[in-house]
Amino acid sequence: MPSQELLIREAKESDLPSLIGLFADDAMGGHGDTTAPSAYSDYLRAFRSIAASSDQTLYAAELAGEIVGTFQTIVVTSLHGRGSSTMIIESVQTRADLRGRGIGAAMINFCIEEAKGRGMKMVQLTSNAIRKDAHRFYERLGFKPTHLGFKMTLK
Repeated sequence: MPSQELLIREAKESDLPSLIGLFADDAMGGHGDTTAPSAYSDYLRAFRSIAASSDQTLYAAELAGEIVGTFQTIVVTSLHGRGSSTMIIESVQTRADLRGRGIGAAMINFCIEEAKGRGMKMVQLTSNAIRKDAHRFYERLGFKPTHLGFKMTLK
């Protein structure tokens, strides 16, 4: 972990340029993220939708006043498991030049503690199949690859 204190807090609308930059800098993600001004309204719409949801939270990780990471949590309650709730961790990004310094682990541990504090029995996440380093990282933190995921892109 860097010598300064890492602050994990709910993201604010004013954080959007930094958060967008983290995603746009991720060549491996393949999500088409961009810092082009013409795309800003798409990100703003998504941010406001997340902020309005009682089941979703977007976070910013801040170090020395700079955004160095982000993640989103989604709480899903289902009938199976006797109505249990699960925290899904999504969109985990750490600034590329700061990877390997404990920021990602701090963000994931924050999620785990938040879920425990809310009485949830599970946290889960998905990771792109090509992100082998991320898979090792998640396994080191105690996650197990128990399911196979499927996606369908809709046009």
